[in-house]
Amino acid sequence: MVNRLIVANLVARPMRTMLSVTAVAVEMVLIILVVGLTHGILQETARRTAGVGAQIMVLPQTTSFVMGMSGTPLPTQLADRIAEVSGVQAVAPVATQVSSNGGVTMIYGIDPKRFDAVSGGFRFLQGRGLQAPDEVLVDDIHARAHKLRAGQTVELLNHTFRLAGIVEHGKGARIFMKIDALQDLLGAPGKASVFFVKVVNPQQTAQVLEELRRLLPNYQLRDMAEYLSLMTASNVPGLNNFITVMIALAVSIGLLVIFITMYSTIVERTREIGILKSMGASNRYIVSVVLRETALLTAVGIGAGIGLSFLLRRLTGVVFPTLPILITPGWMLRAGLIALAASFIGSVYPAFRASKLDAIEAIAYE
Repeated sequence: MVNRLIVANLVARPMRTMLSVTAVAVEMVLIILVVGLTHGILQETARRTAGVGAQIMVLPQTTSFVMGMSGTPLPTQLADRIAEVSGVQAVAPVATQVSSNGGVTMIYGIDPKRFDAVSGGFRFLQGRGLQAPDEVLVDDIHARAHKLRAGQTVELLNHTFRLAGIVEHGKGARIFMKIDALQDLLGAPGKASVFFVKVVNPQQTAQVLEELRRLLPNYQLRDMAEYLSLMTASNVPGLNNFITVMIALAVSIGLLVIFITMYSTIVERTREIGILKSMGASNRYIVSVVLRETALLTAVGIGAGIGLSFLLRRLTGVVFPTLPILITPGWMLRAGLIALAASFIGSVYPAFRASKLDAIEAIAYE
């Protein structure tokens, strides 16, 4: 009986019901997509870094966690000393830089032969490898996002380059150029940002790492698996704060709309509440009706939000292929619980107000 009454009330006010459901759905979408985007980018970056094929990374002692933000302080001559260590198969010095042209994109400056020795080489989908300093390679995702084809010219770092080829994604960066060309653009000749080290036997990575630490005591050496384990939002400066602010904004939207909706509903249904109380309905019963109605609205909004999140992820993948969004069951559950809590908080006062209405005054209310 009570459930039929709640459903009837929602159906009788379709616009208000739709507004409440939309608010909860927007709340869900904001939480799921913001968290999904940040985690998706980190996971994709980790996957591409692992795709280089190295087991060890040599970094500056005071390097930033985010490659591309630390400059190029490593002398490339170190590559030869690292290569002489027992158990090392190949070493690739790489200069890194972030380009903000058309989006944030990682650029690797590479020595093609040395990078191929570590990574196993590119798989070309169009064109050929790097031959001249004014040439670049891009991966297939970047090419699709910017509608590029081999042979075109592209603008990078305020310079014009020829697109020599398009390669399969997954080997560190989205854009590659010769290391000496990037060094010249950065004003850092003979410098690199990181050395990728491939070992002969991956099971002996720990032993090789110890040898390298003795050789390079003033540098930061990381097992690739250890480095990838650090690719989390808590290790990126300011990212957790950004996520917290966005979740707070989403919760505020849902809470405010639910509060306004339920408060105005109580005002409109004052006579109905008076009739229920005159028939013996307790304060607890009135609160229960309001909270059940809120729960139903929120449940529908949560379902709509999850569906809309998957739809927007698909559309984002088509329009912006370089922006991966990771939607996980864990964060869908958290977002749903956050939305439910916000909705109940928003409906507490209207429910309490409804339960305290005087039956005679409520019936006489016009």
